[in-house]
Amino acid sequence: MNKEFLKTDFQSLYNALLRRDDAYEGVAFVCVKTTGIFCRLSCAARKPLESNIEFASSIAEAKNKGYRACLRCKPEQSKKPLSTLTTKMLDELHKDPQKRWDSDAIKAFGIDESTLRRSFQRDFGTTFLKFARKHRLGAIVSDIEKGGKIIEAQLDAGFNSASGFVEAVKKQIGTSPKGIKAQRILSAKWLETPIGPMLGVADDEGLHLLEFSERKGLPKEIETTKKRIGAIVFRNHKILEEAEKQLNEYFQGERHKFDIPIAQYGTPFEKSVWAQLQTIPYGTTRSYAGQAMAIENPNAVRAVARANGSNKVAIIVPCHRVIGSDGSMTGYAGKIWRKEWLLNHERKSMP
Repeated sequence: MNKEFLKTDFQSLYNALLRRDDAYEGVAFVCVKTTGIFCRLSCAARKPLESNIEFASSIAEAKNKGYRACLRCKPEQSKKPLSTLTTKMLDELHKDPQKRWDSDAIKAFGIDESTLRRSFQRDFGTTFLKFARKHRLGAIVSDIEKGGKIIEAQLDAGFNSASGFVEAVKKQIGTSPKGIKAQRILSAKWLETPIGPMLGVADDEGLHLLEFSERKGLPKEIETTKKRIGAIVFRNHKILEEAEKQLNEYFQGERHKFDIPIAQYGTPFEKSVWAQLQTIPYGTTRSYAGQAMAIENPNAVRAVARANGSNKVAIIVPCHRVIGSDGSMTGYAGKIWRKEWLLNHERKSMP
């Protein structure tokens, strides 16, 4: 039983079970004595009586106690996969980023709009139409940057009035269409991984942000990036394509070191901590105290921990390789279960 789990009492875990909290994903499982199955705490099944359950800190522990995996929440899967409908519509968006989607277009495609809305809301926290609109505007911004005419972009976007188009662009990237050429604009793309979607943001300077979609601080990080660097639009970029390729190799166990320029904003101290993170060998870990020693500032353990938590480029700048001095899985905004998954993956894939 891991040390992080030992810090959590039974009642706290039971309360998390009742509210279907996914905060304990990967570090706590509920075992139901009356049925002989074990589940995620976030399982949608009817909740058992408190007297009929016990908790396990790992899948192996639950199985050793004689429990079998729930067929509903599938706790042995590393992540909840995107729905078939979401995957299908993502393919359509990639085929034609500038296509205008509305209720009629969805209906003509033979899909129920409310079902599609729920599917994207569940997988990405937004509706399909909002998701598609952002990608379409990203493609249009690229055309204007390359010298395309604003009036043609307006018509392509489906806006009958210039004012409506201007407001849509301002809302999306924070500037008018006429100001696009003079402004630094970052590119964003959703990258699929075996443990959940990640949002990548980059420009020619490098990768500014790479975070899991579920990170609570992601909206704030996006806004901070926009204020400090420039507007963000959804579109392809060579660095995002390379990041996607190298991440796929990493998750297949074929890549142990990344070769992608990093351009995230930070203080000199934060950058020194992030640079040290990239020196931690694949498949190994280092304590926060060890990180402080590595930057030759042994008294800065707390400051190192804060800088570690401020890292906005997950996996590639491997903050998941830093753990507590007692071996506990602490301090990972992408959720503790992902930290454990990544470390286990690296240990199994070591050369």
